[in-house]
Amino acid sequence: MRRTPHTRPVGTVAALAAAALLVAGCSGGGGLPGVATPSTRAPGSASPGAPSVPTAPAKGSVKVVRTLTTKLNSPWGLAPLPGGDLLVGSRDTGKILRVSEKDGAQSEIGSVPGVAAAGEGGLLGLALSPRFADDHLLYAYFTTASDNRIAQLRYDEAKPAGQRLGQPNTVFQGIPKGQIHNGGRIAFGPDGMLYAGTGEAGERTPAQDPKSPGGKILRMTPDGRPAPGNPHPDSVVYTLGHRNVQGLAWDTDKRLWASEFGQDTWDELNLIEPGANYGWPEVEGRANHPGFRDPVLQWKPSEASPSGLAYAKGSLWMAALRGERLWRIPLRGASVAAAPQAFLTGEYGRLRTVVATDDGGLWLTTSNTDGRGHPGGDDDRLLRLNVT
Repeated sequence: MRRTPHTRPVGTVAALAAAALLVAGCSGGGGLPGVATPSTRAPGSASPGAPSVPTAPAKGSVKVVRTLTTKLNSPWGLAPLPGGDLLVGSRDTGKILRVSEKDGAQSEIGSVPGVAAAGEGGLLGLALSPRFADDHLLYAYFTTASDNRIAQLRYDEAKPAGQRLGQPNTVFQGIPKGQIHNGGRIAFGPDGMLYAGTGEAGERTPAQDPKSPGGKILRMTPDGRPAPGNPHPDSVVYTLGHRNVQGLAWDTDKRLWASEFGQDTWDELNLIEPGANYGWPEVEGRANHPGFRDPVLQWKPSEASPSGLAYAKGSLWMAALRGERLWRIPLRGASVAAAPQAFLTGEYGRLRTVVATDDGGLWLTTSNTDGRGHPGGDDDRLLRLNVT
């Protein structure tokens, strides 16, 4: 959701005018955008000079292989299960469905207790434990009456349909909630730690407050403690200065990327560096401001309003809500290898969550029943894509 424009910091207007050239490149025009250069790495991650997969081709392709299932209610979180089936969470109802990878059949496994859906809040991100085969733990990020929080729920397939989720064990709480900007994406990184993208709940102060978990990317152990190697040993805060992070993805060299909603001027793709400050609300988009990290790419909100993010076939794939398209961003190490490409523009409406498959394809959910779209008879849908 966009809010009314605010006064820009002194000097930012000129920087943003220069950055308009970036958007021209993102829209299929001329030169490549600038790229942030990594300086420090997360524990256990590759150095900037580590070998990368072969450079992605300048031009890619997207083919919708099939519509796996239809008539989903406000789908948000998506978690592939071992064996191929998928768990899909409903933001507005708090229910989680199991969708058969074979035929798209839906079966409810249960609901997350305590979900208080309103505005952009509700049952948001889902992620399986890295040890799911042994511990059967599903993680959920959701809005309650008082906050946003992350909880573990044990998934027991032996129980009757609709009763397969255990009671939530809260591992982290106190993330600010609001009608807007609840963040919600969670994912386990290559290091086995749990990462969460949070929003600033529509308020301007949390993003720059190091003591607030709002407007941050958080990094924690699976039981919710500050992860070893965090910028501050006693804090789960990994980066700050974010407005509303809803996309997290790692490339082959274990670099973390994040997609983020801007306000009225620029939406962002950021290369995430531990301890870095990404500027909100002092700056929006590329501002060349001392102390703040500029985005690698930026888009006009009408072209993006980004949500989910995934890495496949040498590229990042970013789902756009207001932009109603899937962006491909080819990478060469920590650099953008070619101008981003837009696919599926206007074909399926708002696009929410994108997840890589084991064979290099993508799962993609639409988001037309979220209160801002224009749902058709089959919305919302879960699509299977082949990409190059």
